[in-house]
Amino acid sequence: QVQLLESGGGLVQPGGSLRLSCAASGFTFSSYAMSWVRQAPGKGPEWVSAINTGGGSTYYADSVKGRFTIARDNAKNTLYLQMNSLKPEDTALYYCNFRKIGSLNIVYEYWGQGTRVTVSS
Repeated sequence: QVQLLESGGGLVQPGGSLRLSCAASGFTFSSYAMSWVRQAPGKGPEWVSAINTGGGSTYYADSVKGRFTIARDNAKNTLYLQMNSLKPEDTALYYCNFRKIGSLNIVYEYWGQGTRVTVSS
C-alpha cells in the first residue's frame, strides 16, 4: 500500500526557513520522480518542484526558484523540501506526489495528506 507522509510544516515569520519531509513506503521510491505541490487557501494546486529518480536533476516553479531546494535520500525513502526566505504567499498545504504509469497507459497519481505551512508575522 502506497503511503506518503509529509511533515515539517508550521508557522514561521517572513524570511524564515522550514524543511519539509515526505516519508514514502509501499513502493520502490528510488524508481520514481517525485514532486512537491502546494495549495493555498481558496486557490487551486500549484506545482512547486520536482526531482528525478537519482536526485541529479531538479526543477522549480519560478515563484520558488532560488529560495527552495528539493532533495531525496533513496536509502531512507524520503523526499525533502528546504524552504528559505519564506514569504506570506508561500502559505499553503504542501503535498508530496508521484505518478505511476500502469498497464494500458493508465496514470495513477499518489498524494500524501499534506503538511501546512503558514508564513506570517
